[in-house]
Amino acid sequence: MEQHQLNGIFQALADPTRRAVIGRLGRGPASVGELAAPFEMALPSFMKHIRMLEETGLIRTSKAGRVRTCSIDKDRLAAVSGWIEEQRAIWEGRTDRLEQFVTQQEEISK
Repeated sequence: MEQHQLNGIFQALADPTRRAVIGRLGRGPASVGELAAPFEMALPSFMKHIRMLEETGLIRTSKAGRVRTCSIDKDRLAAVSGWIEEQRAIWEGRTDRLEQFVTQQEEISK
């Protein structure tokens, strides 16, 4: 995944409203009305959140009549998860090496 795509995704996930939408969609597709219900904001304002999630590829929307339904794009979310796992592996490797170094230094000073 390219850096600018990751930047957009993390920017989208930085907002608590958008994270709540992703959390709700984790349980399955929902209409925009269902997603907006818990939030005290006008529908046009809420739609800005939906558009940003859609533009970053985190969700997909479809329209049937007057109802717009949203669902998570699992592939995009998996790509983000993959990047996070790569970072975790890097940092775990670094902390493991640091632990080894500290342990060796303690043994040398005994």
